[in-house]
Amino acid sequence: MLSTTTILAAGADLPEPVAPGWQLVVAALVGIAVIVVAITVAKVHPFLALVGGGATVGIVAGESIPTVLESFTTGFGSTAAGVGILIALGAMFAKLLADSGGADEIVDTIVGHASPRMLPWAMALVGAIIGLPMFFEIGLVLLMPVIYLVARRSGLGLIPIGIPALAGLSAMHGFVPPHPGPLVAIDALGADLGLTLALGVGVAIPTIIVSGPLFATVAGKWVTVEAPHTFDVDPDDGPTTKRPSFAVTMFSVLLPVVLMLGKALAEIFISDEDQLLRRVLDILGTPLIALLIAVVVAMFTLGRGSGMDRETISKCTGAALPAIAGILLIVSAGGGFKQVLVDTGIGTLLADWATGANVPILVLAWVLAALIRLATGSATVATITASSLMLGLVDGLSSGEVSLVVLAIGAGSVFLSHVNDAGFWLVKEYFGMSVGQTFKTWSMMETLLSVSGLVVVLALGLVI
Repeated sequence: MLSTTTILAAGADLPEPVAPGWQLVVAALVGIAVIVVAITVAKVHPFLALVGGGATVGIVAGESIPTVLESFTTGFGSTAAGVGILIALGAMFAKLLADSGGADEIVDTIVGHASPRMLPWAMALVGAIIGLPMFFEIGLVLLMPVIYLVARRSGLGLIPIGIPALAGLSAMHGFVPPHPGPLVAIDALGADLGLTLALGVGVAIPTIIVSGPLFATVAGKWVTVEAPHTFDVDPDDGPTTKRPSFAVTMFSVLLPVVLMLGKALAEIFISDEDQLLRRVLDILGTPLIALLIAVVVAMFTLGRGSGMDRETISKCTGAALPAIAGILLIVSAGGGFKQVLVDTGIGTLLADWATGANVPILVLAWVLAALIRLATGSATVATITASSLMLGLVDGLSSGEVSLVVLAIGAGSVFLSHVNDAGFWLVKEYFGMSVGQTFKTWSMMETLLSVSGLVVVLALGLVI
């Protein structure tokens, strides 16, 4: 397990504290408290809460207002440039996947070839594949008609079918880029995206198995819910456009993943940076290039492949952007909050404290993210804040170790979804459950996913 004794040089590249240690600790706690209270009590949008939290940290730490504003805007701009473009491209790809019928093709192909006993496992696989490019909320809305239909036809009930799909969606949202949470942590901590993606998939698989099909067998005995007929349609009223084939759809979905993994593998196995193959893979696997290629290819394989004309494809990709405007602002404001923490020297202080206390880094990262998740109900806010506080602790770590810190934060960020999380109410309403039933199923699944994710990350920490 990684511990802080492995990072004797922690904080070497961070600014020196601008105030006494006690004042910086108070500044950090007050800033986080402002964010938590603003979101949970005052119901302020997370973007404004993060702006207020960043300003509070700087002012309480003793910095002048112009200095605080400069720090915040610098962090805001760099995060928008580094992460915002990737989120926008990912949203465009997801929209093409949904509107072309490619997502439906994946669902129908996998579920159609599964026996009744294997249906929960098939739904977990569907959730993971759909969750790879799509945000959780979009994936849930897309999958609910399928979950209803499969639950009724199989006679297994809504929970044994729905929970595995939710586990697949949630695990990808917490562990695997290009989702906002992992991207923010990767950008903040300077982790390698390709390597983190590979390790994230490796962590996600066992956690999905444990919190999905295995837990669903137990949860299905606790809570019995029949699937409604909300999305029933006449077969003759299906889409007029043809769907892209399963093979073409999977090629489109996995293309950016393969490109980014190719870059990571090239860095491991090709030591000569000037070798042509290494240089080509480095370029193609750069996240911005990989996702841009994926979107352009998807315009043809998914867009044109489903019968869309150029105008329809343009409208489809454009329609993806308004829905993520709020996410982009939240993520960028989180970058501003992070930069204020960095410039006040709080990261250096925490690094020195954790090194002296010998607190395991991965456990600390998970606990910080889990506590903020519990307080705010937002996985993204939890990831932003926890990764900001971990900055001084990763300077002496290898690339693989930094990736594990990112994944530990991701695991903590999905811990125990409850009444302050919009996802809690979304699942409750779609599944037609009471609050108590939602706690027994959805909340327990998220907790199990979080804890099992930490266990897998700690296990990897023994060998990386």
